[in-house]
Amino acid sequence: MRSVSSSSPPPPVDPRAVIADYVRPFAIYEAAAGFESELAVELGAAARPLGEGLWIGPPAEPAWAADVWLEPEVTPIESIGDAARQLRARQRNWHLHPLAAVRRSRLVESKLPKLRRRPRAFPFAVPTSPLGAFTLLDEHHMLSSATTRNPFPGGEVTFEEDRDNPPSRAYLKLWEALTLMGGPPAPDARCLDLGSSPGGWTWVLAEQAAEVVSVDKASIDPALSSRPNVDYRAGSAFALDPEKEGRFDWLCSDVICYPPRLLKLVQRWIAADAADRFVCTLKFQGATDHDTAAAFADIPGARVMHLHHNKHELTFMLDRTR
Repeated sequence: MRSVSSSSPPPPVDPRAVIADYVRPFAIYEAAAGFESELAVELGAAARPLGEGLWIGPPAEPAWAADVWLEPEVTPIESIGDAARQLRARQRNWHLHPLAAVRRSRLVESKLPKLRRRPRAFPFAVPTSPLGAFTLLDEHHMLSSATTRNPFPGGEVTFEEDRDNPPSRAYLKLWEALTLMGGPPAPDARCLDLGSSPGGWTWVLAEQAAEVVSVDKASIDPALSSRPNVDYRAGSAFALDPEKEGRFDWLCSDVICYPPRLLKLVQRWIAADAADRFVCTLKFQGATDHDTAAAFADIPGARVMHLHHNKHELTFMLDRTR
């Protein structure tokens, strides 16, 4: 008998059997695209893959999940029409994550109200209607959840892009974070942008706020630094003393540094009570620093997420006014 090589692929997963054997309570997790291994580490040994970027695990708030299905249940279905009727009877809006019986899943989706997926003009209000998620486990069983963590299908939020004015595409990350936090800065807001070069985030803030202090050793776009509401300062983000800078409504950082150094910076500004709201990018240079990401998530009131426009990075969001 021929032995099986250690490099042989694992046997295919039967998602229905995995779910049936899993001890409740549990949630279903959609991995951020390209970062399934990060989600697996974050969920821990109790999690199990279902295939196609879906995982089952204990209830949690993982940063590397594009979305979380909060109330998953498996129901038998008699037909494509029966599956669609069951979903419509529970609510209006459903997002499909194809897993098995893909063609049949798409036919179920075709019988549901269409979701709005076209790019949106910033700023806009986050949808408030409930959004569910579903997939077929086989031709006769459906996995669905009437509630999900992310208000956008699969966590995908797209914008009508401005291809002329921002000096970099990094502005899309800040647009997304501000949208999830309830909207852009108020017209009278005072904002701080750390690690600002070439100025993508400064551009976003300057379009909305009364004053933007933009800090980086490298210069920002001259069209931005010459704006009357932008105070560009050539220097290090870490050299600022929060006790001396006055209070900011928003502290934003897309600075390139190791996450532990960013954590200390954020902790200093919180301890000084010098900023009300934070949007900061945790940039991983090499291996993902899960411990520091967890330390950010442990800050009271914080959210740490992999945004649709993030790469190998996470976004820390905190609103201390709530």
